[in-house]
Amino acid sequence: LLSCRLYCEEAKDPKRRSCQTVLAEALDIIIRSFAPILPHLAEEVFQYIPYKKDSEGVFRTGWINASSAWKKPGIEEAIEGACAMRDSFLGSISGKNALEYEVIIVIEPGLLFELMEALQAEETSSVSQLNEIMMASQTTLLSELPKETPSDANIIKGTFLINLEGGDICEQSSYKVIAQPIAKAKCPRCRRYTAEASSTPCPRCLQVLAAGKGST
Repeated sequence: LLSCRLYCEEAKDPKRRSCQTVLAEALDIIIRSFAPILPHLAEEVFQYIPYKKDSEGVFRTGWINASSAWKKPGIEEAIEGACAMRDSFLGSISGKNALEYEVIIVIEPGLLFELMEALQAEETSSVSQLNEIMMASQTTLLSELPKETPSDANIIKGTFLINLEGGDICEQSSYKVIAQPIAKAKCPRCRRYTAEASSTPCPRCLQVLAAGKGST
């Protein structure tokens, strides 16, 4: 997830910038957490942070002060639900390369489906947050099994308990995960199987490369 956003997206793309923001926030919290135990190490790391504008030191800039903007209702449950489905998917392919597969997730209309829609607005995507979490080349989110599902398809079933607002909202939802080999070619740039030919970058990478040429 991190490597794809950092190395494959355009330099100023919001996905890449948001990833950098999370890494910066995580580093700041880690440094301040171990500063009382390892003060010299914490101070050395703090002084080498390239984007810090102040030079007062870690002990003069206060304790951990995480913004309340990070706490968004439903985000934690959405990520945990997606990770549960990812574990089902990875378990079904027995250690094979996840990028060689496309995933179909089927969830009946309800709270879990709405949480997954927050991670993937489109029905099918290779660049959504949900697909990044699934680690596949393409993810499809549906409310019912597609009619063309083969009779011998390996359908993995699971359940996920959603607990929101301290237990005031509690719902157990079931889901189905179908993994099938993807028919597209491997992109020579991002290594996902989303290209029309192995010698040509996928549409997302072509767009990023074109934007890079335009800015030079």
